[in-house]
Amino acid sequence: MPVVIESDCINCDMCVPECPNEAISMGREHYQVDPNKCTECVGYYDEPACIPVCPIECMVLVAD
Repeated sequence: MPVVIESDCINCDMCVPECPNEAISMGREHYQVDPNKCTECVGYYDEPACIPVCPIECMVLVAD
């Protein structure tokens, strides 16, 4: 289940440094997660590190 950034993202940059796989990058209008790079932080943290730092809670786990 990769993390997805919803369209209400405000481009605050809080999630980018949290990603150990460099899976988060700027898209056309807001940040996006590369599902090929996102491992939900397995091997690094107990849960995705980006989700709790999002100030507007626009990051969610989705089923593959």
